[in-house]
Amino acid sequence: MYSLRRVMVSNAKAASNLYHALEAILVFLNPVWKFVGLERIDKAFSFIERNIKGLLFDCQMCGYCVLDKTGMSCPMNCPKQIRNGPCGGVRDDGNCEVKPEMRCVWLEAWRGAKKLDPNTTVVPDLEILSPVDQLRKGHSSWLIKVQEIQSSKVSVSHD
Repeated sequence: MYSLRRVMVSNAKAASNLYHALEAILVFLNPVWKFVGLERIDKAFSFIERNIKGLLFDCQMCGYCVLDKTGMSCPMNCPKQIRNGPCGGVRDDGNCEVKPEMRCVWLEAWRGAKKLDPNTTVVPDLEILSPVDQLRKGHSSWLIKVQEIQSSKVSVSHD
């Protein structure tokens, strides 16, 4: 799976487009999810998400997916689970100090972010990520994202 994860970063633009298309479909179908009940479908979505994102990105099911912000490289694959940039232990060859056979996920994130915006000449500016809410672990980040997008649309329309 590690090599497939690197392929996804190499093709970050296509992976990001697919990711956003899926997100748009899920948001569009939000009335269906509400009708069925988000709690009821969470297990099914989590199962599907675990298998798809597990295969493509080595997803750790943290419940707070940031692939679209990190060049399609999941920071939860860092052995130290560092979510805001590389630690001081990145080897000279760009590999991880804990797992020397693995490229630093943050160097991969920058490589993927560069693929998303090829015109940039500097290391992409990635936003500071909040800590993982452990209560979300194992739950579908897709459904959580749908709820967040829907909530932001409702609050904007009431302003």
